Amino acid sequence: MGTGQPTVVSIAERAGVSIASVSRVLNGVGARRDTVERVERAAAELGYVPNAVARSLKGGRTRQLTFAMPDIGNPVYVAMVRAIQSVAKAAGYRLLLHSTDAVVDDELAVLRSLGDRTSDGLIICPIRITDDHVEALRTAAGPVVVIGSLPDGVPVDSVRADSVAGAALAVRHLHDTGRRRIAFVNGPPDTVPGHNRARGYRDALADCGLVYDPDLVVHTDFGIESGAEAAEALLDHAPDAVFCANDQLALGAARALHARGLRIPEDVAVAGMDDSVLAQAGWPPLTSVDLGSTERGRRAAELLLERLGIEAPTDDPPTPRSTTAPPRLVVRASTGPAATDS
Repeated sequence: MGTGQPTVVSIAERAGVSIASVSRVLNGVGARRDTVERVERAAAELGYVPNAVARSLKGGRTRQLTFAMPDIGNPVYVAMVRAIQSVAKAAGYRLLLHSTDAVVDDELAVLRSLGDRTSDGLIICPIRITDDHVEALRTAAGPVVVIGSLPDGVPVDSVRADSVAGAALAVRHLHDTGRRRIAFVNGPPDTVPGHNRARGYRDALADCGLVYDPDLVVHTDFGIESGAEAAEALLDHAPDAVFCANDQLALGAARALHARGLRIPEDVAVAGMDDSVLAQAGWPPLTSVDLGSTERGRRAAELLLERLGIEAPTDDPPTPRSTTAPPRLVVRASTGPAATDS
């Protein structure tokens, strides 16, 4: 036996069970009887001594849930917070909030912190899914629900947005109003939403018989200033519509158009995604695709509480459940009919 304090990893190796199983046993969350015996025996053999926090929590729960999001200032996540909070409060839980700034290491740290028992479960919104995310989700010490898309085989529940179909809705709508040079301002293409919204844009162009033009596409960050800069660059290529991957980008694009003296929608139509409160904050109000932020938050909270209601978790990975919120196009004044020659 080494001189250092035994860890859940060393106990798991000695007991021949998963790290998640060790965490459940040590934190009193519950496991199969034979698993409990093996873990307790291995812990005793290695000289494991639980700390005071773990002893105080053993056999009980914190009655707290954590929601980790990329940007606490984004209205999309504010809508999710409200929905999650409502469900959690009704069930007697408090909600802890954490803004990760979409930093992978921060997201991984939040996932691993479930082993500290500061909360009973986690809802997380990663916009990138790395191999490290997948491993952390597989070995999480408590229940996790992901708001977003996951690779096949990851044993956690998820609530997804159909960004591919949503982006296609917006592009087809712009085409139906007579637009033929439909520019696209997207977020980083290595993110899940950036990838999916780009796919929807290209699929819809093809369906409408339009040729993809790389000069009409800009990838940037998901922010208002980024949207303004991207639209400014696109205007040299004479678009008659600008479709943006979220409402923040769309507001920035609208600002750039106004600065050039261009009319919305008479000269250039503008559409966004998310249908956040920002969609009605500018002038004219933005056409946007509702991706069900409130519904996704509510369903994620329900799934998490359902997992917490399972009295006797097993060593087997849970069968993941996934639901998808269908997109809905909300048409407003920013995409009126295209201008016609008099």
